[in-house]
Parts: sequence; structure tokens; C-alpha cells
Amino acid sequence: MENKTMDDQTNPVKSPEKTKSVVRETAEAFFIALLLALFIRTFMVQAFKIPSESMMKTLLVGDHILVSKFSYGIHIPNEIPLLDIQLFDDIIFFPEIPERGDVIVFKFPKDEKKDFIKRVIGVPGDLLEIRNQKVFINNKLLDEPYVWHQDANGNLPQRDNIAPLLVPPGMLFMMGDNRENSQDSRFWGFLDAKKVKGKAQNIYWSWDTEDSSVRTERFAMSIE
Repeated sequence: MENKTMDDQTNPVKSPEKTKSVVRETAEAFFIALLLALFIRTFMVQAFKIPSESMMKTLLVGDHILVSKFSYGIHIPNEIPLLDIQLFDDIIFFPEIPERGDVIVFKFPKDEKKDFIKRVIGVPGDLLEIRNQKVFINNKLLDEPYVWHQDANGNLPQRDNIAPLLVPPGMLFMMGDNRENSQDSRFWGFLDAKKVKGKAQNIYWSWDTEDSSVRTERFAMSIE
């Protein structure tokens, strides 16, 4: 009978081919996971962090939100992922116009490398007017339970009073819920609906930057 070596009994020697196979399988699994993550981020859901007070009190500084990328159509990315290198204009299949009241993320018209989040107030065809901080759509006062006024007694003509204007086709009029602390369509004009990146859906994490605490009560909160 042939004797077995010590390696045969307690520590079998791995062949180079087997070791190479394990490394290859690990690399393939990592690559597939990376592609899946990029696919989800590009076409389905993307995470964003709220850095300012412009949407208070709907969204607080330190809220982390999930944004649906297919709520208004299928967007073909116009840039190389993670590099912000633009290749071509946006391509959108089955485009839809957001509804009034939707909270959306979009490319800032003055600098498309920046993402903004605001609420849709005017949609194509609306006759919009602002009188002393109150919004009128088609000559009717708009019910806005989400609005927060920090300076209800102050009055800046450009911010708080806007003469009637018609929202053009394919355009949106955007406003922040924190009406006295938001740079929005009152200052930079209409938003091209093609620049919309998605609809804000839920808060998945919230961190209070003032006292360094987790706001667990905001987890899974729907964004209305």
C-alpha cells in the first residue's frame, strides 16, 4: 500500500489552477456587484443628502433620502458614472411631467453639476401669481400645508410678489418649502422638465448635525 505524505493527510496542497479560479470568481462577483450598483443608481434609485434648510420642515439638514429615477420616464445617463464627464444630451423614454406638489431632485439650471431639491408649484399651462407670499394658480389660492415661513412679516418684492405669468410647455416653476430661505424659480426662472433627475420618495437615515444624534423617528418617513 502506498504511504500518504503529511500534506496528503492534514494539509492538502492547492493547485495553482484552483487558487487562480478562486481569485477569478471573487473578482467576477465584485465586478457584477459593482455593475448592479451602478445600474440601480443610474436607472432606478439614487441616494441624496439634504445639505440646506430650503425644504424645511419637510426635509431637515442631515436627512438622507431615496429618489426614484424612473418616476417621470426612463433616463439614459448623459455622463460617465462617478466622473461627471458629459457625453451627450439627456435621452428620456416615455417622459412624464411631474405633478404639482411633487418634491423632485433636478440639475440646477445655473450649474448642472449641482443637484437641487425643491417642490413643483407650477406645471405647463398654469397661470401662476404670488401675492404677499401666497401662491395663486389660475386665480385660485393654492393650499400649501407644507410651507414654513421664517419671516412672515418681511417682504421682498422679487421673492414675495410675482405678477401673473404663464408656465411654458415643458417647463416647471419650483419653490422651496422654507419660503424665506430658498433659491428657486422666483430667482432663476423656470426649470426645464428634461433636467429632472427623479422624485424624492423616502427618508432612510437622518442625522442631526447640531447635537450629533440620530433622528430615528424620521426613518422610512414618506416625503409628501
